[in-house]
Amino acid sequence: MQTDSQPGLIVSAGDLASFDYNPRTRVVFGAGSVDRLGELACELGGSRILLVTDKGLAEAGHEQHGIRALESTGLAVTVFDDVHPNPTTDDVDRCLHVAGSAQIDLIVGLGGGSSMDCAKGCNFLLTNGGRMEDYRGIGKAARPLLSMIAVPTTAGTGSEAQSFALIANAETHMKMACGDVKAACAIAILDPELTSTMPGSVASATAIDALSHAVETFVTKPRNPISQLFGRKAWQLLSCAFPRIFEEAEDVDARGGMLLAAHFAGVAVENSMLGATHALANPLTAHFGTTHGFAIGVMLPHVIRFNSPAVGPLYSDLARAAGICDAHDPNAPERLARHVQDLVELAGAPTRLADLGVDPDLLPTLANEASGQWTAGFNPRPVTVEQFEELYQCAL
Repeated sequence: MQTDSQPGLIVSAGDLASFDYNPRTRVVFGAGSVDRLGELACELGGSRILLVTDKGLAEAGHEQHGIRALESTGLAVTVFDDVHPNPTTDDVDRCLHVAGSAQIDLIVGLGGGSSMDCAKGCNFLLTNGGRMEDYRGIGKAARPLLSMIAVPTTAGTGSEAQSFALIANAETHMKMACGDVKAACAIAILDPELTSTMPGSVASATAIDALSHAVETFVTKPRNPISQLFGRKAWQLLSCAFPRIFEEAEDVDARGGMLLAAHFAGVAVENSMLGATHALANPLTAHFGTTHGFAIGVMLPHVIRFNSPAVGPLYSDLARAAGICDAHDPNAPERLARHVQDLVELAGAPTRLADLGVDPDLLPTLANEASGQWTAGFNPRPVTVEQFEELYQCAL
């Protein structure tokens, strides 16, 4: 018998599921590490770089910082800085138009999940042709993709650790998960100083997203020792750093903890996917334009309660890791749900669907769409359409 580092959790060899772990992304972490962008791009053989970012980061000075770091090593840089939140197929098409005539040989995604997803989406089309719809699912790219460096400026999505691009259909606004191992980033640069310019609402939404990734991946059906290793470590870092970034915005150590936690949670997502919380959140974004992290924050406590009959001991493990209960507390899953809601409130985010302007008359439609989301199938407890609607009702 082997005792886990968390008290009360015993793991035997027979409990360990089979898994196939193939780390694909080099991680460069530390304050000021973005200054190595040009050096690292050269190591990958890049000479003509596509830098994908957004207008907000241009205004914050990060775009110019990235350009300087690239040009300082003699690289030619083409910029697409018109990525919108929750990028659609239109964003990818416009990015492709900019990249098309520049003979790009390496891509840099600088920003939040939206910039990194758009960069990945452009990579699919630039190298393999077609439309984003052609790559929905896994492994649809027939030819190699360009090497990509991801430079996150938010501590949330963990997209730099994932081989998926989440791109919404421009007409329906429903997100498509387009995944391929060839789309994984070659290098991720994690520089906590870049997160200091996040607006408060962005810091809140992305922190909640990272929180949900740690909690959801820990219990999904495909969970395995690797995903749980990264998910638990992400949760431990988040439990410490999450309150600090909202109490002291200039705490660089806390920002570093959040950024690394978001990355670890992203690694966990890559290895065990997500669950019902994300399935519930996506229709809210599609119909009401709800910020993804805020939709997640409203729904996660209710999903924890729903899943508790199936994975209560795992939730108890997370509750103990956060120091909110002892090893024998029978109410640990409920304490975890309340703790998550407390953190959402601490971040100044909504805790009810009514606060997001959700029309109760649309709950049946939302529930039907949630049941069709890819992540719904990975939830540890099966969820019917009726149960999705009940979860929405609980969150009203």
